[in-house]
Amino acid sequence: MDKLQGFEFWRTTLKEARFVVAPMVDQSELAWRLLSRRHGAQLCYTPMLHAQVFVRDANYRRENLYNEVCEEDRPLIVQFCANDPEVFLQASLLAQDYCDAIDLNLGCPQMIAKRGHYGVFLQDEWELLEKMVRLANEKLSVPITCKIRVFKEVEKTVRYAQMLEKAGCQLLTVHGRTKDQKGAMTGIANWEHIKAVRKAVNIPVFANGNIQHLSDVERCIQETGVHGVMSAEGNLHNPALFEGRSPPVWEMAEEYLEVVKQYPPCTLSYVRAHLFKLWHHTLQIHQDLREDLAKVKTLEGLADVSKQLRLRCQIAKGKDVEEKKGGLPFPHWICQPYIRPAPKDLVANGNSKDSEVKKTVCQKRALEDSDGTADTLSKNKQKKRSRNPNKNFCPEQKPKYIKCEQCGNPKGNKCVFNLCRGCCKKKAFKEVADCPSQYTHTHKLTSVSACCTNECCVVTKRPNTPEFV
Repeated sequence: MDKLQGFEFWRTTLKEARFVVAPMVDQSELAWRLLSRRHGAQLCYTPMLHAQVFVRDANYRRENLYNEVCEEDRPLIVQFCANDPEVFLQASLLAQDYCDAIDLNLGCPQMIAKRGHYGVFLQDEWELLEKMVRLANEKLSVPITCKIRVFKEVEKTVRYAQMLEKAGCQLLTVHGRTKDQKGAMTGIANWEHIKAVRKAVNIPVFANGNIQHLSDVERCIQETGVHGVMSAEGNLHNPALFEGRSPPVWEMAEEYLEVVKQYPPCTLSYVRAHLFKLWHHTLQIHQDLREDLAKVKTLEGLADVSKQLRLRCQIAKGKDVEEKKGGLPFPHWICQPYIRPAPKDLVANGNSKDSEVKKTVCQKRALEDSDGTADTLSKNKQKKRSRNPNKNFCPEQKPKYIKCEQCGNPKGNKCVFNLCRGCCKKKAFKEVADCPSQYTHTHKLTSVSACCTNECCVVTKRPNTPEFV
């Protein structure tokens, strides 16, 4: 039987899903997906999974997908980040029996995506993306979908979407922000781009961005004509968003913790992060419990802190103390979105009386002084100095490393190939060659390049330089 495509896939498999929970790194795990489904979500995505790690690591597969097979958790789309067509296909083949579609992440704008060369940092490599989507569409038994960010130019965004559709993408999610709109510069998502894409393609389109209440979902569908609306941050602060409710935080927190207990195992860091999001506004007031929530190391400890927060809120509620601090529309114990402050624009000619203040806000933190005094060091470097008082953070005195010819990481001091440890190991094994130095091993026997005394050498027992494909 041929797999369903386009609108037929959306109607039959996804059951015309309109309310969608976004793929979120370490945040859209099984327990959270089930909680969201109970409160109106019709389609969920897994967290973004790393395709290469998924292929090579059985534990990673079990922890992130195989162990989470649940009849309630459908329809489900698995999202991968990747930049190699074959690796993406291998990962998708391993996952296709546990989901209803495979999604290619082309929207992650974070620094880790830039270093690993995936997500939105592939959006200019149309030939590569066309090959990845086409190969997956030809070989998989489930449809291939994509999640993208927009370009500054509407026309380019439209051509981008049409290219992915032509390659075989069966459903497209458009986040109406550009690559640079993140963190303090997030700003407002542009629905005009989404509307233009919806009119230009003949596959279902989901919208992402500016979704904080159910009314935003309805307005987005009316203004853009999309078939579904995806929420990330809005869902994290209020999992009942798609029900159109704003319940007390403790109601959602306690129900989530019950789901976690019912469907173990769930990484403790995931649970902690969800409670921080749910209790975000309350923790701005009860700072002592914020510290406790960060320190406890058991699920029971997290539940106890959440219970203490509930009791404090109920006491304030009983006294009719409606604490609407920070300009919140509701008391802080009610589920409601976090509104990120808008970035302040720099004044071009500097004539504004507030220009100096704006420059202070917008400019990056200055580099540390050459002596690396405690006042100028970041908190992270101050911690490092407390562990090692003799550590020098002066940029001018840092050793200059020769870069590996293949990946750019520091090369081994005595590597004859001018490579780092990881690249040297691969080259030596592939070519059945040795990298002679004071330690010489035969790669035929060890399959390890133990050639150098620093970064390149396994004998030093230094950890591998992280490689993200």
